[in-house]
Amino acid sequence: MLHDQLTGASPCPCGSGKTFAQCCEPALNGTRPAPTAEALMRSRYCAFAIGAVEYLLQTIAPEKRQEGDAELLTEQTQVTTWTGLKILSTRNGTENDSLGEVSFEARFESGPSKGVLREHSRFRRDAQRWVYVDGDVELLPG
Repeated sequence: MLHDQLTGASPCPCGSGKTFAQCCEPALNGTRPAPTAEALMRSRYCAFAIGAVEYLLQTIAPEKRQEGDAELLTEQTQVTTWTGLKILSTRNGTENDSLGEVSFEARFESGPSKGVLREHSRFRRDAQRWVYVDGDVELLPG
């Protein structure tokens, strides 16, 4: 798993060009919440890539959490290797906004299959912390 090889000096899995310590690690370890909707989306991508299921659960809007989410996310992180992230667009979601949207493509491999998850995600800021609300997802062959 990627998490075993990842250090603070490693390139961040989200593809920002920053080190993991300068980018998504502070959000994932709880020392600094993601400041924007895009930063939360990037940190959630990292969480999927490294298997940080607890972080994924904590960053879902409370009303969207469902029984069985932990098991489903654990399974997804074990059978999927995330290989690249491309931000397509953002709308609002700055440090001064309460709502934001991010469109992205995330490349993945699962077994012998490769694909692209294209999503238009919606985020909301609750008590100074961004949460993932929902998204429109399209799976494409990779």
